[in-house]
Amino acid sequence: MPSVFHRLIARTPRSVERDTVALELDDGRRLEVQRVRDPRAKRLKLSVDERGARLTLPWRASLVSGDRFLQQHRDWLAEQLARHAPDDDIVALVPGVATHLPLRGENLPLHWHEGRFARITRQDDGIHVDLPARASAGSLRRTLRAFYEAEARTDIGRWLPGYLTGLPRAPRQIRLKVMSSQWGSLAPDGTLTLDLALVLGRPSAFEYVLVHELCHLLQANHSPAFWHEVETRFPAWRDERAWFHAEGRRLKARLRGLLAED
Repeated sequence: MPSVFHRLIARTPRSVERDTVALELDDGRRLEVQRVRDPRAKRLKLSVDERGARLTLPWRASLVSGDRFLQQHRDWLAEQLARHAPDDDIVALVPGVATHLPLRGENLPLHWHEGRFARITRQDDGIHVDLPARASAGSLRRTLRAFYEAEARTDIGRWLPGYLTGLPRAPRQIRLKVMSSQWGSLAPDGTLTLDLALVLGRPSAFEYVLVHELCHLLQANHSPAFWHEVETRFPAWRDERAWFHAEGRRLKARLRGLLAED
């Protein structure tokens, strides 16, 4: 049993701390940067995505060193912010307002109807939304998310059987979620997770990510042996990876805008 002395000197586990710091860019813009002090971090790190800029500091790094790091990377920050600027086609849903919804690489016209309960369906002339007069914004977002999940599972159900041959087992389960940076992952227990944003983009890119993660059932790494398995099952994987480099960030931003994800 540990002594009182040992309990007193034992270090209290540290948790992640967050705040914001202001940075003025060369063009005069004032930028709010999320500052994260993370005990797991090994070095200073600056990142930018559709949600903004983030500075990560190791626990022992001083705030002065963090400020100096930001100043040294102001040009890089400005360049990245320009890349992540909102696109004109990233829209929020407003009941009754005509717009288009992304699905499988297309922008489909949206049709609004008053209904007894919230429902979204795909029809030949576009996407139809039935919505009660007093439906909340949250209800609309949940209905849209359920619609995208159902469409994504339809695609997965069409592709998956053709790729199971030669695998040691099928995935334990398949989950769909909004992912910040990854497109998919495979947990040790066999649970396969895919980014819901995939159903917004072109189907071949979605199919490639599914194949990529299935191949991790054979090789739990990104070794040459792993890429050989991918190549055997999906020879055009390089084209899809290039597509993600060009369009991936915008795809994630579109889904976050529609679902109002933070």
